[in-house]
Amino acid sequence: MTSPNPVRIVLLGNAGAGKSTMAKLLIGDRPIPRLSLDSIAWKEPAVRKPLSESLAELHVFLSTCPEWIIDGCYGDLIEAALPSCTELRFLNPGVEVCISHCLARPWEPEKFPTPAKQNEMLQTLIEWVRQYPTRDDEYGLSRHRKIFGEFRGPKREFQTANR
Repeated sequence: MTSPNPVRIVLLGNAGAGKSTMAKLLIGDRPIPRLSLDSIAWKEPAVRKPLSESLAELHVFLSTCPEWIIDGCYGDLIEAALPSCTELRFLNPGVEVCISHCLARPWEPEKFPTPAKQNEMLQTLIEWVRQYPTRDDEYGLSRHRKIFGEFRGPKREFQTANR
């Protein structure tokens, strides 16, 4: 049975901003599904799926889960989820905080086959995170700020780390 006020929260922000951590805290011990957009955005590390494939997977998730938390940095996928969401949270703690979180991140077996493979990508990730304020793509601060500014539902911006 769906609650009268279903939880459908989108968490948006740079890599290392604390989206996964906040998602886990919000879910707690409740049976709320979480979709990390990383899981539908990539064929393999550094090779993005066609947008149509990712959107199809997103729409299946949205149509089959009455409650959810979605987290990611993908402007195109976030925008597709927003019409269904009840709250948008923009995690924007600053580049240096994001970098420190990336450096402290444990191995993510859902993304990398071994800790060594994850560590091989770490410097590339750090450089990418550092470009957040100046990137002019769907992953950058200007796109995230636009998405946040245009969203008309309940929303909050977090400028400090939530860890």
